[in-house]
Formats: sequence, structure tokens, C-alpha cells
Amino acid sequence: MKIAVIVFPGSNCDIDLYEALGTVCGADVDYVSHHETSLDDYDAVMLPGGFSYGDYLRAGAIARFTNIMPAIIKMAHEGKPVFGTCNGFQILTEAGLLPGALKPNDSQRFICKTVPLEVVNNRTLFTSQYKPHERIKLPIAHADGSFYADQKTLDQLEANHQVVFRYAEENPNGSLRNIAGITNQRGNVLGMMPHPERAVEAILGNTDGLRLFKSLLANGSVKVAEQ
Repeated sequence: MKIAVIVFPGSNCDIDLYEALGTVCGADVDYVSHHETSLDDYDAVMLPGGFSYGDYLRAGAIARFTNIMPAIIKMAHEGKPVFGTCNGFQILTEAGLLPGALKPNDSQRFICKTVPLEVVNNRTLFTSQYKPHERIKLPIAHADGSFYADQKTLDQLEANHQVVFRYAEENPNGSLRNIAGITNQRGNVLGMMPHPERAVEAILGNTDGLRLFKSLLANGSVKVAEQ
């Protein structure tokens, strides 16, 4: 399985993703510039956290129009795994690959801490190695992480089991229904505000994110059929 980590101007978690997949998991992973126009050689794509284009206009709004985005959209439509964390999640919503939007935190402040999460759906390409409703802890670091969607969309997300992670015990940013991560209806695109790539080594004090990448590597070579 060959994986692309996209590098946008202002990305700062691309190295974290590369190291989590390549160094810790031993995966075949490459950095791919936002200038590129093809991902035909890759089986999965990762959109990192950070501040693409300085978060001007809206977080992810400019990155959505870069050269690489049509190739990412093509991969999503082909059923290949597409993953975005933090700014990557924001880009996926801006591109229409995931519903809803990420608005400023209710506190109007940047939040950086480790938070408890519930694994709501462990039947995805990305979560199969977690237990149903398992409680884990992952770091967050964002200013625009409050998930918003209209009531109809929220109900559809719940009915289709697209809510994958939910904030547990506390809601750090005001996300509706405590939503921390969702998939598309097909299940091959995952966006989440927490950073699993920052929780993959015991020396850092937390390995709760490691099983997300192990799940992907175990399952990601199979394209997800359209529903």
C-alpha cells in the first residue's frame, strides 16, 4: 500500500503523519506537493493539520483550489482511503468531500490539549482495530474546530453511522452533538479534528492514535464500493 502525504504552504503536521506511517508503522509513504496534479500511483492520501495558506478567508478555503485537489477528489470517488486531520478535515469540508463545516471554537481561543474521545463507529477502514465505544485520548490543537451542520445533515450523519469519533466527558470547542470526526456516506473519507499522528509512540506518553493507522494499513488496499 503506497500512501501520499500532501504538503500545502503552511502545513505543519505533514512530518508527523509521515513519521507515524513510515517510521512507526513501516508503510510506503511519500510527501506530495500541492503543485502536483496526479495521485495515480497511490492507494491512499493523507491531508495534514496546520494552517494552509495562513487560514486566510477560512481555514482550508484556499487549499481547496490547489492543483492537487482534483486528484484527491478522484481518489475519494474511486473508493480509495482519504484522511484529513485538523486543517485536513477543514479542507475536506471545503472541497465538499465531507458535509458540514468547522467554525471558530466557542471560546474564540486556540485550544491545545489532550481530550477524551469515544470511538462511535469501529466498522470503518480507519477504526477496525478499536473496540466498539472504546474511550481513547488524543491531542487537539485548533482555533476553528467546532463542527457545524444543519439538523437534517446531523440526523443523516447519525442514521448512516458516519459519526466516527465523539468528544467524551467534555466538549472543548462547541461541536454540535460532540462530533469530533466523521466519514462520507461511502466510508472511505475520514475527517477528524484530533491528531492521531501525535499519539503513536509510548515515548510520547500515548499510543491511542496508532490503531487508526494500523487499521488503515490492514484495510486500505480494498476500495470501498459505492452504497
